[in-house]
Amino acid sequence: MAGEVAGALSGAAGTFGEIALLLGGAAVVGAAAQALRQPLIVAFIVVGLLAGPSVLGWVRSLDEIDLLAQIGVAVLLFVVGLKLDLHHVRHLGPVALATGIGQLAFTIVIGFAIAIALGLGGVEALYVAVALTFSSTIIIVKLLSDKREIDSLHGRIAVGFLIVQDIAVVIAMLVVGSWTAGADPALAALSVAARMLGAVAAVGLLMRWVLPPLVARLARSQELLLLFGIAWGVGLAAAGELLGFSREVGAFLAGFSLASTPYREALSTRLTTVRDFLLLFFFVDLGAKVDLGALAGDLLPAAVLSLFVLIGNPLIVMAIMGAMGYRKRTGFMAGLTVAQISEFSIVFVAMGISLGHVDAGALGLVTLVGLVTITCSTYLILNAERLFERLEPWLGAFERRDPWREREGESAGHGAPQVLVFGLGRYGARLLDRLAAQGLAVAGVDFDPDVVRRLVARGLDVRYGDVEDVHLVEQLPLPHIRCIVSTLPQPEVNAQLVQTLAAAGYAGSTVVTAHDEADGARATAAGARHVLHPYRDAADHGAEQVAALVGAAPASGGAPPLPGTAGMVEAMEAPR
Repeated sequence: MAGEVAGALSGAAGTFGEIALLLGGAAVVGAAAQALRQPLIVAFIVVGLLAGPSVLGWVRSLDEIDLLAQIGVAVLLFVVGLKLDLHHVRHLGPVALATGIGQLAFTIVIGFAIAIALGLGGVEALYVAVALTFSSTIIIVKLLSDKREIDSLHGRIAVGFLIVQDIAVVIAMLVVGSWTAGADPALAALSVAARMLGAVAAVGLLMRWVLPPLVARLARSQELLLLFGIAWGVGLAAAGELLGFSREVGAFLAGFSLASTPYREALSTRLTTVRDFLLLFFFVDLGAKVDLGALAGDLLPAAVLSLFVLIGNPLIVMAIMGAMGYRKRTGFMAGLTVAQISEFSIVFVAMGISLGHVDAGALGLVTLVGLVTITCSTYLILNAERLFERLEPWLGAFERRDPWREREGESAGHGAPQVLVFGLGRYGARLLDRLAAQGLAVAGVDFDPDVVRRLVARGLDVRYGDVEDVHLVEQLPLPHIRCIVSTLPQPEVNAQLVQTLAAAGYAGSTVVTAHDEADGARATAAGARHVLHPYRDAADHGAEQVAALVGAAPASGGAPPLPGTAGMVEAMEAPR
C-alpha cells in the first residue's frame, strides 16, 4: 500500500518527485545501514532495487537519474586524476600496466574455461570471460576515498591498473563493434590508440603552457575555482566520449592535467561533497536497472563465477606484484580491489545482445555475478586489515625475500614532509625557508595563490589550501608529519586546527603563533604543544642586540625565549 501511494506521488510530481523519494529513501535506508554497520554503497544499491521496476516501480525518469549518475562518475574520476601527479605516474606506471594486463589475460583465459565447463557456448563464454575482467573503478575509488587510502601505495597502484582496465573496456567495445560492421579489429584498436595518444599529447601541452597561469588566476575566487574544476572534468569527459574512448578516461585526464599544480588539494577537498551526492544516483541507478525476475535460473553458474572473481582475481594481482618486488600486504590490499566486476561488464554483454552475438541469458548471468561480487568485495575492502591479519601466515608465497621495489620507494621519501607550515606571510615564509635551510623536509600551505606561486618558483614545497576547510586535513599525510606549525593570526582558527588534527588521530607536535598571552593560553588549552610569540620574541631578540651594541649585560629575570625553529626540531625529536 505504501509503495502504491509513493508511486502515485512520484508520478504526480514528475521527475522532481521521484528524486525527492529516492533521496528520502536513501537517507532512511542509509541510516538503517549505518546503525547496522553495513556499507552505504550496498544500502544505496538496495534502494535502487526497491525503487526499480522489479519491486515498487517508483523510478520512471531513468534518463534524468542516469544523467546525474554520469556527472557523478565524471567528478569522481576527475578527483582521482587530481591525486596522481607526474612523479607517481613515473614510479607506479610499470606495475600498474603489468598488473592490469596480467589480470586481464588471466581472467579471460581461466574465465573462458570455467564458462565452457558450465555449459555455455563458445561465443557466449568469450563474452562472459571478457566481462569478468573489468573491475568497477567507480566503486573502488569511492571505497578507497572513504577509507582515506587513495594516497596510499596500494591505492595508487589500484587506481593505475583500474585505468588500464577502463582503456581495455574501450578497446574491447570498439573491436566487438567492428566485428559486426565488417571493419578490421586491428585497425579499430590502432585507431583508438592513436586518438588516446593525441588526447594525452594535447593535455600535456595544456599542462605546460595554459593551465598553470589560468588556474592561478581563477584561484583568487574559491567559487570560481570550484566551478572551473567541475566544468573542466565534465568537459573533458564529454570530449573523451566524442573521441571514441570513455567518459571516465576523459575525466581522469582532466584531473591528471591539474595534479601537478599547487591547487589540487583545494579542488579535491571542495569536490568531495559534490562527488558523494552525485554518486548516490549512480548506485541507485545501478540497482534500478536490475531485473530480478530474470536472475533465478542462473544461481549455480553465478555462484561459481563469483567465487572465481572474488578469489582468482586478487590472487593473480598478488602474484604479479610480489614478483615485481612489492610486499604481500601491498599486493593483498591492491588485489582486493579487483574482486568484483564492473557496470561496464553489464554494458559490454548488453552490446553483444544488440549485435546478435549472445542472448539475454548471458546478460542475466553477468548481472547476478555483478550484484554478488560488488556486495562481497565491498565488505572485503572495508575489513581488509582484519582479513589480512588472519591470512598473513599463508601469504608468504606472494612476497620475495627482498621486496626491493617497495623498499626503494620508501627510501626515496617522495613528498612526505616532516614539518608542515600553515600561513606563509612574512613570518611563515621566513620560517619555512629557515626550516628548509636546516635540512628538514618541510612543506607549506597558504590561501593566497600569488604567495603559492612565488614560493614554488623559489623551489619550496608549497600547496594551495584553506586551513578552515575541515576536509583539507583528510588530504594530509599525517602519519609522516612530525610537526605542524600554524602562523595564522586568528586564535579561533588555530584552536579549530588543533582540534581537527586531534580528531584525525594526528600524534605529532602542534605549534601555533599568538600575539598576546590570552591567545597563547587559548591555544594551549586547545591542545597545542608549543606557542610562538613573534612580536615578543622579536622584541626580546632586538633588545639583546641593542644592549650588546652599548655593552650592557642582558637583564636577568626577563621572560625566557619560547622555542623557535630549534625548539621545533627538539619537539620533533622528543618521544610522542
